[in-house]
Amino acid sequence: MPADSNKSSINMHFKADIKLGKNLSDNIFQFKKVFQDDDTFRVRSFTNQKQPDAKFCVLYIDGMVDVQTANRTIMEPIIQCHLTEKYDIDSILNHVVINNYAEKAYTPEQMVEGIIRGETVLLMDHCSEALIISTKGWKSRSIAEPENEKVLRGPREGFVEPILVNLSLIRRRLATPNLKFKFMTLGTQTKTKVCVSYIEGIVNNKILSEVLDRLNKVSIDSVLGSNYLVELTTDAPYSPFKTIGSTERPDVAVAKLLEGRIIIILDGTPEALTMPFLFEEYFQNDEDYYINFYYSSISRFLRFFGFVLTISTAGLYVAFMCFHWEMMPVMLLVSVLEAREAIPFSTIIETLGLLTTFEILRESGARMPINIGQSLSILGALVLGTAAVEARIVSAPVIVIVALTGLTGLMIPKIKGPSIILRYFLVLLSGFLGLYGFMMGSIIIMIHLCGIRSFGIPYMVSFTSLGPEGLKDTIFRLPLWFMKKRPKFISGENKIRQANGGQ
Repeated sequence: MPADSNKSSINMHFKADIKLGKNLSDNIFQFKKVFQDDDTFRVRSFTNQKQPDAKFCVLYIDGMVDVQTANRTIMEPIIQCHLTEKYDIDSILNHVVINNYAEKAYTPEQMVEGIIRGETVLLMDHCSEALIISTKGWKSRSIAEPENEKVLRGPREGFVEPILVNLSLIRRRLATPNLKFKFMTLGTQTKTKVCVSYIEGIVNNKILSEVLDRLNKVSIDSVLGSNYLVELTTDAPYSPFKTIGSTERPDVAVAKLLEGRIIIILDGTPEALTMPFLFEEYFQNDEDYYINFYYSSISRFLRFFGFVLTISTAGLYVAFMCFHWEMMPVMLLVSVLEAREAIPFSTIIETLGLLTTFEILRESGARMPINIGQSLSILGALVLGTAAVEARIVSAPVIVIVALTGLTGLMIPKIKGPSIILRYFLVLLSGFLGLYGFMMGSIIIMIHLCGIRSFGIPYMVSFTSLGPEGLKDTIFRLPLWFMKKRPKFISGENKIRQANGGQ
């Protein structure tokens, strides 16, 4: 039987048949039965030195508990204290245990969940209740700059795996009681802790209700990463464009909260989900707000222009070479035809093959160590580039087209997936229908983008509303003193970002 099935059957048996009594030995036996065949489960029995009849026991999982904390805050105080004849679990909780987080547990399910989470459960003889005491002590990596969202200027902190550390990074930047955190548990087997964060008064309550409703409907045995929630709660599951954003930077998450968006953080995942997510956010960079608005506007326009080039360049080349020679300058046409002389493949096959080769090289380089990835890039440039042209397998113009396509695609890694799909889509339409196919594909893409919604908000609302407020932070970034209001359709009642505009 698989491990998950075995664990599931143990939990089901535990919930159905076991009830804790007042005999400590029987209760210990019941927990050993639940965690049978688990060699990390630990049981430590002890007594009070002045009253040997006062028997206690701590239950925990080795490796998830800080043993020194458990000894200092639980066992030492209980062993050394002077117990009255009428001691009970409440007196142990209120007068003996030295721990900032300790609570009573009434059901075996609560106790087992606490043990699995890394807490210590304290059992007492002649008592059917227990204490769950915080003694978590597993190791985690230190806070560092995220590899995928590096900046030249701005904070260097990134999210890590422990959820409480991530929440503290957000709380430290938002010193307001309006910042709210709501916890829930998802995954019947993993029981992953999930936190929904928002700013009261700024958040749109309709969007918040929709987010909570979708999360409550999630029914799956495991939630191991943020993409589990993305696929189960997204508005357009079959679209290549995402409707839920993500970031590994606390400062970006805080900026999204201040616009009225909602943040979701999962325990064990070093990133935050942001919702709703709109099309223009693909082209917004973390560093845009830490440098002069002239430079950030130029950079953002180049990203948008790069997206247009990366999905359209190869398609236009195929359309011109297959159907529309007369639209090309004569000298350019002669040069391209001379380069294509003796090439055995048609233009569309040549282009699709080289695009696929580029994606293979890119994917291989991304998965390899840095030193091997650099060697792979040199190999691709020399062998598959120069040698392929000299061997007359592919022509030089298509090498240039694919290189331009790939280079512009690397400018905007956030939209890498949609770019690849749309690039192939437009190349195929252009290869069969020429410019008519290219225009038809472009119209289909625009209709699709205008039809997507992210938690009720139109995906292209900033471009289609034509309002001055919506366009101030899209393709170009205007100065901060011009952005007096929050996004109209995303934020709630409090839409004023700055009272007097700063200028």
